[in-house]
Amino acid sequence: MAHGSFDYAYPLGQPAATLWYHDHRMDFTGPQVYRGLAGFHLVHDAVEEALPLPRQERDVPLMICDRAFAADGSFHYPSIDSSLTGEPGVTSDFMKGVLGDVILVNGAPWPVLEVAAVRYRFRLLNASNARRYQLALDPPPPSGAAFVQVGSDVGLLGRPIDHEAIDIAPAERFDVVVDFGSYPVGTQVTLVNRYGTGSTGQVMRFHVVRKARDDSTVPPRLADFEQLSPPSAVTRRMKFSRSGSHYETWTINGQAFDRNRIDAQVSLGATERWLITTNADHPVHIHLGHFQVLSRNGGKPGPYDAGWKDTVDMRPEDEVEIVVRFNGYRGRYVFHCHNLEHEDMAMMANIEVT
Repeated sequence: MAHGSFDYAYPLGQPAATLWYHDHRMDFTGPQVYRGLAGFHLVHDAVEEALPLPRQERDVPLMICDRAFAADGSFHYPSIDSSLTGEPGVTSDFMKGVLGDVILVNGAPWPVLEVAAVRYRFRLLNASNARRYQLALDPPPPSGAAFVQVGSDVGLLGRPIDHEAIDIAPAERFDVVVDFGSYPVGTQVTLVNRYGTGSTGQVMRFHVVRKARDDSTVPPRLADFEQLSPPSAVTRRMKFSRSGSHYETWTINGQAFDRNRIDAQVSLGATERWLITTNADHPVHIHLGHFQVLSRNGGKPGPYDAGWKDTVDMRPEDEVEIVVRFNGYRGRYVFHCHNLEHEDMAMMANIEVT
């Protein structure tokens, strides 16, 4: 076995964005990320710096995930092989994805953050293996929207969008501003998960402890936003489904992942129109192919589809059209379901950019 070290240099040829990274070990991504091999990678640029958004200690990344723990405090992940060196996958009860009963934010269970009565920018990341959240504030603000979205997965929006609640699937990011100035000092505000019950219904708490001067604001225009022009016809059709005689295999277009098979060959700089369908819950993620959502179930994009995306939330029997541009680098990349148990069970495919 070879030993040594490597230096990897990554050029940052993209606008400001809330990015993240995680271990992507073949067949064992789920247990690796569950054990904490993930983190934020924030990209800044001059456009973002010129905006009067909250900054410094009022610009707070929040990595949200759920975990289960054994009696000794260790992570309880239902691997078939707990050594992670033999047979991959999880036990049969967790085929749909591993859910925990403890919500962690930046590694802490149900934390409390003291805030001033001013605006804060929160970079929300769902780093869970499989859990989807609907985030809301309790109590809601006396005036104004609970969340003002200023960015999505891979960049700033052109204009802000107001939300009273936010649905966020695994791997999605929402860059939002919350104005605690509308709450009286002393108020405790809970970030709740409306899709959760019991211990998974609460995420964290904000305690408004003091007044402060606030020179931040959310302007009506954020960044120049390029609206992609899609091809007139669908370029590719992708069906994410559970297949097999007993529906035991997660597949894309009926095929399990094969590292040697190219499922889509694309020219560098190409723009394609994809029609994606599902028969179960799947957050669909494309590596190095940023995209925009064109339609959802034959209508307009959903309320959480805005901006430049790299992950789109798909519910059972959903049909989503996206326009995706491959203008990064030549090479072989993957697209997959970002329910990590589905990914580890072969719901992944290869793209070759030439």
